[in-house]
Amino acid sequence: MSDGTLERLNHVTDYIETRLDGDIDYDEIARIACCSLYHFQRMFGFVSGIPLGEYIRRRRLTAAAFDLRDRGEKVLDTAVKYGYSSADAFARAFHALHGVKPSMVRGGVQLKAYPRLIFTITIKGVEAMNYRIEQRDAFTAAGVKRTFTTVNGENLKKIPQMWEDLQEEGLLGKTAELSDREPSGLLGICDNMRGDEFDYWIAAATTKPCPEGMDALEIPACTWAVFEAVGPMPGAIQELYGRIFGEWFPASGYEHAHAPEIEWYSDGDTGAADYRSEVWMPVVKKQS
Repeated sequence: MSDGTLERLNHVTDYIETRLDGDIDYDEIARIACCSLYHFQRMFGFVSGIPLGEYIRRRRLTAAAFDLRDRGEKVLDTAVKYGYSSADAFARAFHALHGVKPSMVRGGVQLKAYPRLIFTITIKGVEAMNYRIEQRDAFTAAGVKRTFTTVNGENLKKIPQMWEDLQEEGLLGKTAELSDREPSGLLGICDNMRGDEFDYWIAAATTKPCPEGMDALEIPACTWAVFEAVGPMPGAIQELYGRIFGEWFPASGYEHAHAPEIEWYSDGDTGAADYRSEVWMPVVKKQS
């Protein structure tokens, strides 16, 4: 990861620290990061291992615990200070993180502290990333859509379950039958990232009418950086996402084009060590 990227990440966490007890302007975060908010949220999550919104929530609840324990502030005042609409909403969030009620913190109970993130360079073993750049016209994908959250890594657990569910329901085969154009076969598509939520599709690129009970998604004409993953699913492709955002984007001269991300899956045993898949990442050249 480049020094410039590290510096911007640390400037963002500096900004967040000054706004824990106030409004955090996500447009300002994008300005500090010198990229779209969508791209920054994706990069932050993969580099840090925690979604941006979850990081902010944990930092605020950590600061709230210090205020209640060390400064003797009232629960309601602390709830309002850290952006909660009511003492009850604050108490639920506080208990979910710390395991105790806010009113109990002065009783010598154990609390959790999530420190501010500081990004530094880590030297890793050199491992090649196979990729190519492609231009593609717009096309339509049709399939099944569900909404997931990145909070507590829920998406990493529930998306593989979605594939299993659709297989049992016979919908994977029906979706695959729609495929009549490139990229051929079954696709996983990440779209409409909004805060900690996004839509995930199991779909196929098609010119056929969208069947009843399925949804259609228009994929715009785009430049794609196409990365190869080799290894069993879902681990290989999840690891590849982390390397794309943590290693490739910061050094590539490209940034996210704020279009859907596509996962392509080959035929064969998805648990095999030589199973092949791809991530199609929409990209644009960074403005100098």
